[in-house]
Amino acid sequence: MSAHADTHDAHDDHHHKETFITKYIFSQDHKMIAKQYLITGTIMGVIGVMMSLMMRMQIAWPEEPNVIFKALLGKWAPEGVMDADIYLALVTIHGTIMVFFVLTAGLSGTFSNLLIPLQIGARDMASGFLNMISYWLFFVSSVIMVLSFFVEAGPAAAGWTIYPPLSALPLAQGGSGAGMTLWLVSMAIFIASSLLGSLNYVVTVINLRTKGMSMTRLPLTIWAFFVTAVIGIISFPVLLSAALLLIMDRSFGTSFFLSDIFIQGEVLHYQGGSPVLFEHLFWFLGHPEVYIVLLPALGITSEIIATNSRKPIFGYRAMVASILAIAFLSTIVWGHHMFISGMNPFLGSVFTFTTLLIAIPSAVKAFNYITTLWKGNLQMNPAMLFSIGLVSTFITGGLTGIILGDSALDINVHDTYFVVAHFHLVMGISALYGMFAGIYHWFPKMFGRMLNKNLGYVHFWVTAVCAYGVFFPMHFIGMAGLPRRYYTNSNFPLFDDLQDVNVVITIFALIGGAFQIVFLYNFFNSIFFGKKAVQNPWRSNTMEWTTPVEHIHGNWPGEIPHVHRWAYDYSKPGHEEDFVSQIVPLKEGEEELQH
Repeated sequence: MSAHADTHDAHDDHHHKETFITKYIFSQDHKMIAKQYLITGTIMGVIGVMMSLMMRMQIAWPEEPNVIFKALLGKWAPEGVMDADIYLALVTIHGTIMVFFVLTAGLSGTFSNLLIPLQIGARDMASGFLNMISYWLFFVSSVIMVLSFFVEAGPAAAGWTIYPPLSALPLAQGGSGAGMTLWLVSMAIFIASSLLGSLNYVVTVINLRTKGMSMTRLPLTIWAFFVTAVIGIISFPVLLSAALLLIMDRSFGTSFFLSDIFIQGEVLHYQGGSPVLFEHLFWFLGHPEVYIVLLPALGITSEIIATNSRKPIFGYRAMVASILAIAFLSTIVWGHHMFISGMNPFLGSVFTFTTLLIAIPSAVKAFNYITTLWKGNLQMNPAMLFSIGLVSTFITGGLTGIILGDSALDINVHDTYFVVAHFHLVMGISALYGMFAGIYHWFPKMFGRMLNKNLGYVHFWVTAVCAYGVFFPMHFIGMAGLPRRYYTNSNFPLFDDLQDVNVVITIFALIGGAFQIVFLYNFFNSIFFGKKAVQNPWRSNTMEWTTPVEHIHGNWPGEIPHVHRWAYDYSKPGHEEDFVSQIVPLKEGEEELQH
């Protein structure tokens, strides 16, 4: 390790003066790359949320002229009435953007980049060049995904899961043509970006920890980012293979996912393929993807709850074990998305068993958060509120997962709004809360300034009320049988009574969406005009707060500090302050805690 540090010190001495392009555009500094991921992910998030609000307005007031549709959708909303085809395209691109481009990149891309070197005591990532390449691949894939909306025949419109045959036959519908091709190209580039990033994170954590930073002294954030990267390396190549095989079916006449297709009485030449094979390949990534999104949010929450409870995290080793158990189990439960695909009932029971097992490590995390909060000296800043909000949505969304994970119960609510409510709460809202918590907590470290706390409180409370206002009623309209992805339900008298509920859901969605402008104003205004941050504003133990407020290449001036204790020595008897940094040596006779 000292050789590594000396090399970097020598490198710093002879470091050439950076230009605007090398510092802000083609930067190899992990802190700048984290900011690039965050700002790109935020812009994609605005696009994704606007799409969801248009979908909600269409469901609440179907076939009514809408000036917003006319302005934003153009030919897809003649006289302000949304075209049926574009609704499914909005569903597809909204889901893709939020799952991959906002939550995966916004959490892993931003916080793994920012925190891994700082919290383990490294000068930078193992490969700054690969790190830069991974960001630019992500940026290019984002641009291609957005550009697919401007294809004449329309963007991809097969749902974010892009099941064949809609996605495999370019002639199936407008959105199956060039828009679908751009979707596949964008995702292939995104997967390359994720794999480069994940390999970098794993190598950095294994090889570049400072002296004294054993694996059992790592903050839970680093454990979460490390295990998330491992899951990504295992599962993303499977989605890449599915995308490549789909491209071959579309463009080269193969039949991996197609068999016995008839269009207008004409028999197509495909035979021998299986669309269910695509489902297996997609969900082998699709379910671990839930935890690629969730684990970083849970790691961030662990750090913030311990810091703002002024208590050691409860059950550190159990928390690490639960992260590892979730990682393993998440790769063997993908079949619970396919209970109605004609799956053998015995195989369905196997997937039910493994799915219900994952509730155990998830419950360990939830109970340990609650126990850490219990009798703590709670500091209720916006980051803490969003972390507690995550625990709430993780529990409420997780409980409905038990119903959907049971093959006999799932059949009744499969492809209804019950499923939409479940995964938006447990994955979407929980991960967004983790992302917001991380931004409020580490904003001073990223930008050297503080966010406005009062605007943070407004942002949290309106978002929290509206999130439950949107997704809680969806469970009930789902149990009433309302199918998802339908652009209007007016053709079904059975669902007329549910229309008022849909209007209420949409009003909550519009209010919640509008109040994200408060966050955006706070974020961008504080970058330039926020109150200047002190070195350790939250009086936290982890190593990132020992670096100077002003960013320097290499993080620490001079030698990297050594680590002498774990990350959670809060309110430890025998110390004047209620926190003890990891770099403070143990006193004579002091025991190192390991819960």
